[in-house]
Amino acid sequence: MPILEFTSPPLPHYLASGFCIIAPGRKHPNRRNIGVFDLLVVQEGCIYIMEGGDYYEVTAGHAIILRPDRHHYSPQGCTTDTAHYWLHFNTTGAWRETEEGVPVLPSVPIEEKSFTMQTFAIQLPQFAKLLKPTSVYRTMQQLGELEKESHRNWARWKHQLLFQQVLEQLNASLQAEMPPPGAEVADQAASYLRQHFKQSVSAQSLGEALNFHPVYIARCMQREFGCSPFEYLLRYRLEQAKLLLLQTDFPVARVAEEVGFNQAAYFTSCFVKMEGLTPRAYRKRFSHA
Repeated sequence: MPILEFTSPPLPHYLASGFCIIAPGRKHPNRRNIGVFDLLVVQEGCIYIMEGGDYYEVTAGHAIILRPDRHHYSPQGCTTDTAHYWLHFNTTGAWRETEEGVPVLPSVPIEEKSFTMQTFAIQLPQFAKLLKPTSVYRTMQQLGELEKESHRNWARWKHQLLFQQVLEQLNASLQAEMPPPGAEVADQAASYLRQHFKQSVSAQSLGEALNFHPVYIARCMQREFGCSPFEYLLRYRLEQAKLLLLQTDFPVARVAEEVGFNQAAYFTSCFVKMEGLTPRAYRKRFSHA
């Protein structure tokens, strides 16, 4: 099953939506390279869609996302009155089509003033049976009702909030169909490392805590986070160190100790490698920010 994967931030953004009933014999519009994503959520009936050589029958309780860079059309008309919601959205960030079992894009650090922001991946099924169709219908109806107020700033903001609920519901449908292998192990490992970052953590102690082989844990974290457990731990320790450098007047050696480093010199070396300047220079640079 094709999966559309979006790297965020920036988040995919809402453009417009509505509700439509296609009469028997009528078809969904024939479009090519429309430049926006077109989400269709069918409440009653069936829409027949071809896109890029793939054929879909979108029946009640199902949704499909039509890509902005392909030709889509209906090979046949609807056989009954077909009630459906439509929503156009887009993104200024990176996106790609992937398949089941393919790793998500690893997070990428983005420098944002004094802190490092990590991107994350949003995965949406291109075609899915909705986990809670009634909830999706209700949210789509709210979006449509707001269209008459779309010239107002508050309504545009509300549109985006409701749209993000739709994305969550689509992702939930995907997760119900395809639990990612090893994702739970990676999540448990990340939680353990965050809770014990001040302590000495070894591959053996991590494996014993999670009751999995350390090699398997490392593979799961590489697949889910794009790094090994100890790369993850190092990044987290350095993020915590940056907070202490900005929010306390602790000496560098004390900061190093607080975030789990046994030697201040090694802490400084890691910090310079990650941030490009020493802890003292970092504190001085942002002390008046």
